[in-house]
Amino acid sequence: MMKDAVAVLALDPLCSEKAETLANELGLTLISSEAESESYEVLLRVAETGLSLQATGKKAPGAIQADFLTGATAHRRKFGGGKGQMIAKAVGIKSGIRPQVLDVTAGLGKDAFVLATLGCDMTLVERSPVIHALLADGLARAEVDPDVAKITDRMHLHHANSIDWMREQAAAGERYQVVYVDPMFPHNDKSALVKKEMRVFRPVVGDDTDAEELLAAALAIAENRVVVKRPRKAPLIGSRAPSYQLEGKSSRYDIYTLKKLA
Repeated sequence: MMKDAVAVLALDPLCSEKAETLANELGLTLISSEAESESYEVLLRVAETGLSLQATGKKAPGAIQADFLTGATAHRRKFGGGKGQMIAKAVGIKSGIRPQVLDVTAGLGKDAFVLATLGCDMTLVERSPVIHALLADGLARAEVDPDVAKITDRMHLHHANSIDWMREQAAAGERYQVVYVDPMFPHNDKSALVKKEMRVFRPVVGDDTDAEELLAAALAIAENRVVVKRPRKAPLIGSRAPSYQLEGKSSRYDIYTLKKLA
């Protein structure tokens, strides 16, 4: 039997009203218990601790959420290596230079948070209404910590189709110094974290089959460079070769320079 993608579930009776409102806003089915989850691939769970996505079925990995206060994201904020990180080099962070970055594949905001931590002003666009809701929830919860709130205040979130949004912005004369693109593609990475996130994300967002259009729109609105994050051995997007690449153990950055950052 084919499963529907996502249903909404309140984990606490106190969250029932919020869950019903969210289900109505997103056009999703509201279920009343885990026992009803068999018909769905993923649950959008509503709790006092925030929104989370949980894959269903046996051997399903744990839930994921946009979390800027604890776990890996907090550890990277404190001990991540500062402007020596590969992503910082990719977007052009240097002494005295903190570019304005447009992240058109925001996801759970992890990369945007790293760049905001380093001082970049971030504009985030996410087209999946479910992922947008998760990220908006994570940003709202971050406000309880003054130190983290100073960072997330640099992250400005929009819900829109990134290609259409960029085309409209470009037509209005808007430009961004750096555009950051991390498309959803089939991943060969076998790490537990990647497998966990892909299993939860893919039923919700699918693959970015319009990645070439996404890159073209990014090149049209970027002032200085477009940065594309890819699995290390993945093919290029489209036929245009990047100006240069930065390569790590599992991923790489394809960098298309338009003019020097200053």
